Amino acid sequence: MSTTSTPSQTSSSSSSGSSTRQSAISAAINYRQSSPALDFANSSPEGVFGSMVFGKSQMKKRLPKAIFKSLMKTMEAGEKLDPTVADVVAMAMKDWAIEKGATHYTHVFYPLTGGTAEKHDSFMSPTDDGGTLASFSGKELIQGEPDGSSFPSGGIRQTHEARGYTIWDVTSPAYILENPNGTTLAIPTCFVSWTGEALDKKTPVLRSMQALDAQAHRILKLFGHDTKAFVASTAGPEQEYFLVDKGFFYARPDLVNAGRTLFGAAPPKGQEFDDHYFGAIPERVLAFMFEVERELFKLGVPVKTRHNEVAPGQFELAPIFETANVATDHQQLIMLVLKKVAKKYDMECLTHEKPFAGVNGSGKHVNWSLGSSEHGNLLDPGDTPHENAQFLVFCAAVIRAVYKHQGLLRAVVASAGNDHRLGANEAPPAILSIFLGDQLQDVFEQIKGGGAKSSLPKGNLEVGVDTLPPLDKDAGDRNRTSPFAFTGNRFEFRAVGSNFSIAGPLVAMNTIIAQSLDYCASQLESATGGDEGKLHGAVQSLLSDIMSECGDIIFNGNGYSEEWHAEAEKRGLKNLKTTADALPELLTDEVKKLFSTYEVLSERELESRYETYCEQYCMTVNVESNLTKQIARKMIFPAAIRYQNELATTCTNLKALGYEFDTNTLDKMTGLVKSLQDAIATLAEATKEGCEEVNHCCTDVLPAMLEVRKYADQLEAVVADDLWPLPTYQEMLFIK
Repeated sequence: MSTTSTPSQTSSSSSSGSSTRQSAISAAINYRQSSPALDFANSSPEGVFGSMVFGKSQMKKRLPKAIFKSLMKTMEAGEKLDPTVADVVAMAMKDWAIEKGATHYTHVFYPLTGGTAEKHDSFMSPTDDGGTLASFSGKELIQGEPDGSSFPSGGIRQTHEARGYTIWDVTSPAYILENPNGTTLAIPTCFVSWTGEALDKKTPVLRSMQALDAQAHRILKLFGHDTKAFVASTAGPEQEYFLVDKGFFYARPDLVNAGRTLFGAAPPKGQEFDDHYFGAIPERVLAFMFEVERELFKLGVPVKTRHNEVAPGQFELAPIFETANVATDHQQLIMLVLKKVAKKYDMECLTHEKPFAGVNGSGKHVNWSLGSSEHGNLLDPGDTPHENAQFLVFCAAVIRAVYKHQGLLRAVVASAGNDHRLGANEAPPAILSIFLGDQLQDVFEQIKGGGAKSSLPKGNLEVGVDTLPPLDKDAGDRNRTSPFAFTGNRFEFRAVGSNFSIAGPLVAMNTIIAQSLDYCASQLESATGGDEGKLHGAVQSLLSDIMSECGDIIFNGNGYSEEWHAEAEKRGLKNLKTTADALPELLTDEVKKLFSTYEVLSERELESRYETYCEQYCMTVNVESNLTKQIARKMIFPAAIRYQNELATTCTNLKALGYEFDTNTLDKMTGLVKSLQDAIATLAEATKEGCEEVNHCCTDVLPAMLEVRKYADQLEAVVADDLWPLPTYQEMLFIK
């Protein structure tokens, strides 16, 4: 198949769609960067970092000492915000923003769409003398009022019930949004209804962090640490994404409207050589990455890692740890900046979990831990974890939480997009399990057997080359097939989809671990009765009981294997393969009680999320099924008919000249065209009454879509290249 022909080389019988494809190929091949190179000589990355953030340094510089101290108590110790500080903060924030060129401010919030929302208001107000005056009050800082009925609410807000409020979140710093024509002050906020119920992703994150802090302090107090330092969950989400030339993107209606390809035959070369993973980054992509990082540095996002991912055209960006709330906000900024900057390099950034069938999908591995400014990381085992009783209690609480709420963890990563990724040999299975590694596995097995007396040493690694230094060797290997893996001093939730807000998974993790810490604290408090001398025995008994009850969740083997699926079933672990299977877990009595007990989500708020996620799943499948029918009927079928006619004409002409013609190709084309038509009709029948039920979408509509795709992809393999209307996988994945 030719991938380098220009429009002038195509057949005169080419459709306009094919001409568009060839033009896109030519443009991608001949791409020349037009945007100016970044000027690192006059501003170092260190000087740029946080330059567009109204963070602690700016607050300390611009606010009265008493006001600054009051804010720090809220931001660092979790104390209640003193509303009287708002006017002073608003004035300082406004002056700083105007110095940065801002004319407007916006309350940024995160509705249940999973995206980012903004409503911009001007600083300028008219004066009596006909002029204007820049003003920004404490009331305007604290509270805004977008339309509460125009976002998903799962029934909390009806169409005629429009009032909703945004509320300033002081724990996440304000920042400047830049545009070639000006700047805007962006203020992270919560979004609640007129009745005070959460309509957003941020509010439950803050509530769950508060619950986790309260229960973590109970454990710390048992170990002699009576401290007020806020114990925060921390997160470091790894973002995977694809880059596609914009010409290919706009020539694919499925990419434009669904974010993934609904058609596409496998390319002659895929990812089987493993040559893209950690390979040399293409020049155009590296230039894009430099600018992404530069923009994120300015916004105070601590991005650290960049590399090629497994699939051709796939890449990864990862920040270092931040508190869960700030990490959630920054993750939204990362996705926005990736898409914004990609356009400057004539590319589109795809964050769908499975934009290309048959190649590696994209996840968002959320590294999770907890700690405080006084005690550091509470999941750091040290060199001898068998002696670190405090760590073992926190770690055991995580083990118990995942075992008890495996269904909930699966539900919070459920979506139409992630269903295409989970369970394949590229991502964790839909079965929740924990990988501890050899060292911790050994310690907990000892505990289960009566008491831990040793820890496997880390040791050194010699590679047999005198000029290479010896390496510190970790006490255990890593496991990329585990959905929930311990990786040194944190747990990595690997099942989160690349297009997700990390808020939902963080809310679930924070809350279930808060519940387990509550359980552990109550057991230890009861067993010791305040006598510190009884703590060691109480801890041993607690840990042994947890391992006996919940140890089946631990699995260090190959999560991709069929044997594990059979073993997991024997252990009684849940295998919720699809969103249709997983979402009902949100409405179980256990989950309702969990969230209401720790005041993270009321039963009404939880049900609203269930309704919203069901609706989003159905809408996604509905859009994709409509696209499948449209592309198959208006692009693929006409191309196939044209080629069929060419073959038939050639056959007739050769016979008239007395030549024999092998009709197998024509017969195959005729059969494929007929099968395509039948599959389209079946899909039309499956969707004739819409896609409003999750189970119907999952069991009827999606298989019918795959049937249409099966014949379309077979046609791509035989239809003449100059007639095929859609950019191919070979072109989209490899031309950079």
